[in-house]
Amino acid sequence: MYNDTVGRKVFHIWNYLGLAFLSILCILPLVHILAISFSSSSAVTAGFVKLWPVDFTMKSYEYVLHKKEFMIAMLVSVKRVLLGSILGMTLTVITAYPLSKEVRSFRWRTHYAWYFIATILISSGLVPWYITIKEVGLIDSIWALVLPGAVNVFNIVLLLNFYRGLPKELEESAFIDGAGHWRSLWDIYIPLSTPALATLSLFTIVWHWNSWFDGLILMNSPSHYPLQSYLRTVVIDVDTMLANTQDIALLAEVSDRTTKTAQIFVGTLPILLVYPFLQRFFIKGITLGSVKE
Repeated sequence: MYNDTVGRKVFHIWNYLGLAFLSILCILPLVHILAISFSSSSAVTAGFVKLWPVDFTMKSYEYVLHKKEFMIAMLVSVKRVLLGSILGMTLTVITAYPLSKEVRSFRWRTHYAWYFIATILISSGLVPWYITIKEVGLIDSIWALVLPGAVNVFNIVLLLNFYRGLPKELEESAFIDGAGHWRSLWDIYIPLSTPALATLSLFTIVWHWNSWFDGLILMNSPSHYPLQSYLRTVVIDVDTMLANTQDIALLAEVSDRTTKTAQIFVGTLPILLVYPFLQRFFIKGITLGSVKE
């Protein structure tokens, strides 16, 4: 128990104030983008919009949700997240489990572990990475976005350290009852590692959803871009579809800036919806296995 001294109270107050200030700094840009997306074109052009919508309208979102290119990119990203998360977490689990064993149980465990860790320390570079993907025929396919990052060594290291912190008596009891490694993994390790798996799944989902650079260089056709690669082109370029529209009423309500912010917010929304379901596992999953008693 810590003594509830004046100095400790002051520390907590300044700590909370500092964290609150940083939280506000992170939230304000998103609030500003949201306000612009719900405002009329004239109000945004005049610079009246700060943190609250002016001349509230949903026209920008109606335009975005009827935009074919945006919906195709959204579908590509959803497909990428589903395939990438399932494949990535499967490979993480079946790799971390044997690497968590002691040398007496898995003789070459240390050699394999250093083989994986070496990939973090040494990188072949962008050009060999691209040539490899091209030579195996993955360019312009969804697998070009999924397979190169399917084995995440950082996640493997976190999970194997968590597995090493579990009581070995549980597995020994299972082996005595006739279970094998697959049974032990499925019935003991996976249920006990739910917080860690939920945390690593969140990492994987966010990584796949936010990746944009690989989509730009691995996809030959813009129609195959994931959402973040598409949004990158939208933010930089002018929306030619909006510039060429003949709907005067639409142009009065929306502009290039309001539609861009609407697309950015819609692209952020799926992660904002997923995070609350995994938040309760987040801190526990990060700290479990980090220190062994």
